[in-house]
Amino acid sequence: MSINTLKYIQEYIRIRTKDSKVVKFQLNEPQMKLYNLISKQHQEGKPKRVIILKARQMGFSTLTEAIIFKNTATKKNVSSGIITHIEEATTNLFNMSKLMYYELPILLQPKLSASNAKELVFNDKDGKGLNSKIKCMTAGSSGVGRSSTFNNLHISEYAFWQGDKKETLNGLLQAVPNTPESMVIIESTANGYEHFRELWYMAVSGQSDFEPLFVGWNEMKEYSMKYNGFELSQEEKELKDKYTLTNEQLSWRRWCIANNCSGDINLFKQEYPINPEEAFISTGETVFDVEIVQERLQEVGQPIKQGEFEYDRVGNTISNIRWVDKSNGVIRLYSLPEPKWQYAIGGDTAGEGSDYFIGQVISKEGKQVAVLRSQYDEDKYSEQMFCLGKYYNYALLGIESNFSTYPIKELEKLGYEHMFYRTKEDTITHKMILSYGFKTTSLTRPIIISELVKIMRENIDLIYDRDTLNEAMTFIRNEKGRPEAQQGYHDDLIMGLAIAYYIRQQIDDSSLELTNKQQWEQEQYQKRLDTIGVSAAPKGYMSFN
Repeated sequence: MSINTLKYIQEYIRIRTKDSKVVKFQLNEPQMKLYNLISKQHQEGKPKRVIILKARQMGFSTLTEAIIFKNTATKKNVSSGIITHIEEATTNLFNMSKLMYYELPILLQPKLSASNAKELVFNDKDGKGLNSKIKCMTAGSSGVGRSSTFNNLHISEYAFWQGDKKETLNGLLQAVPNTPESMVIIESTANGYEHFRELWYMAVSGQSDFEPLFVGWNEMKEYSMKYNGFELSQEEKELKDKYTLTNEQLSWRRWCIANNCSGDINLFKQEYPINPEEAFISTGETVFDVEIVQERLQEVGQPIKQGEFEYDRVGNTISNIRWVDKSNGVIRLYSLPEPKWQYAIGGDTAGEGSDYFIGQVISKEGKQVAVLRSQYDEDKYSEQMFCLGKYYNYALLGIESNFSTYPIKELEKLGYEHMFYRTKEDTITHKMILSYGFKTTSLTRPIIISELVKIMRENIDLIYDRDTLNEAMTFIRNEKGRPEAQQGYHDDLIMGLAIAYYIRQQIDDSSLELTNKQQWEQEQYQKRLDTIGVSAAPKGYMSFN
């Protein structure tokens, strides 16, 4: 995108307004945010990749078409694709591109050899023109865009695509070369918890090259109406303080809820969000209080450290344990272990409907301090849990035993000293015996979930992990009333955390008495933290045997 792109757009591009007037395209504030982000990526020499979560009628499609039109109508051998969710939208965007062409000054109009089948081909009959084209398509048909190569790609209202949109999108993205000249814009309003939401949070967490752009309704100047003096509700007062809203903006909000959203506040939040979290409203009855979880999602930050453990293992002995920082590490630390503090770890193994092994670490007081989420093999998971437990002062460790007892048996072999136990009846002697591991049953499951619901409602400030909070947003009651993950999502982190809170009652002050050697190591470790500061420690490698 050259430095003249903005001048070209504002000087030569014409658009049709809502009242059917054809006018020069002048960018509004949300559109300028998008333009500046694309321009920044261009200046950095990166492939231009943006995913936009938006309120309705912001004009992002218009700007994206304008940039695509300029790039295609002024350069040779450029192929651009525009894919929308429904045929009507495809026709609208194609007509927008045609209007941009026919409103150009004659001297700037490239030769046009075709303007049909929703395709603009900039070429002459002898093939001596630009040999560039803009093609508009509708998602849902088999193999849409798969046989093409695109330099520019606009994915419009992706959350509302029909069919196997994930497969369609993957095919389209592979048609775009990963070069600095290429551009992919994915934009949509939210539509509950589906693949667009997954793409959004991948971008937010840095797991993809797409940069996230959110613009709330409050950033649109025209979303304002005359204030008639009505008394603000408590919710409106809080919104006004938090987002510096005017009474005129709150007047428009009231009007929009009543007239555009049939009085449905949740629909308003989905269509006109003021923050990313409230945009995604799950289908079904959520178990946890969505508003409380949303507010907490806005407050939590990044882990202070991310990585995993390295160690030496000979037979059934693990030694020389050390923490290693890794950007893609499976363990996230939110608080470093405090000397003499006591911790519990809830573990959930990858069983039916689960792809991940989980370790949720909480303090005895209930603070979430670390999370392990991995797709390890069972032996590696067991070893990491062994190290994680030792790291947090020989934490009480309780792993679910429903689907596999391998991790528990492996921890026994390794000699882990502090595991959660339950009582069960011996099938031969009928005596009650102790058994390691947590068993999720029709009796225990409601208990641990109810406890977690209470904690999330009354003390959600104890939760620090974003992925855990996101799982809470998709934890619903199914048609039979059973709490579970919404279809297509996971509840591993939720169940691991619920187990952790349940087993912490078994922490006994006397069970974690430290030996003189352990006490000395904890004191030395704390001295190092005091010297260099918690936020900087530990760096790279740290032994704590």
